[in-house]
Amino acid sequence: MSNVELRCYSYIDILQPQVASFLSTVSRGYLPEEEQAALILEIAPGMDINRVMDVALKQTDVRPGMMIVERVFGFMELHSHDQGEVRAAGEAVLGALGLREDERLVPKIKTTQIITGAEAHHTMLINRMRHGNFLLKNQSLYILEVHPAGYAVFAANEAEKAAPIEVLEVLSFGAFGRVFLGGAEAPIQEAARAVEAALASVAGRENAAALSE
Repeated sequence: MSNVELRCYSYIDILQPQVASFLSTVSRGYLPEEEQAALILEIAPGMDINRVMDVALKQTDVRPGMMIVERVFGFMELHSHDQGEVRAAGEAVLGALGLREDERLVPKIKTTQIITGAEAHHTMLINRMRHGNFLLKNQSLYILEVHPAGYAVFAANEAEKAAPIEVLEVLSFGAFGRVFLGGAEAPIQEAARAVEAALASVAGRENAAALSE
């Protein structure tokens, strides 16, 4: 498996209530609960996600929430109330891949937007595509686009830790990840700062591919 690329490796110590609930809305596996630890993994090529899922489940006591297999990318989410088991699952996966955590791609922010005082018809369009909470008239909307896509879950979780915002949508697989947050202007500004600082703190290898994908 030496030809596998580690795109995203993200350990989440405590799933926040909205993020855990959002994942439960879109997951087809075992649903995560708030305050559990989670591991988000994205690799290429996509088919190899089946092998690393097998390794994690056979060697540790974790539950799989999501496994998405695309031709190019593979994505999975694992969780447990035991942080040690989640960390052990990550170590088992890295061992099977012959890779280290610092060989993941660092997250790169492609775009960010803050729209203040959202108009009612705009909020309706957002609400029709979201799986999380609602955006209301005159609230602020924060949009993040990040590469690789798996870091979108980490970003949303850090936002909820930092400020009283609403998690609207988290798209965590594909070429780019996206996060949509809503709320009052000051908390949205605070959440945006927290998200961008948290993503900047992730160590790994240079991410030149973000410019071309």
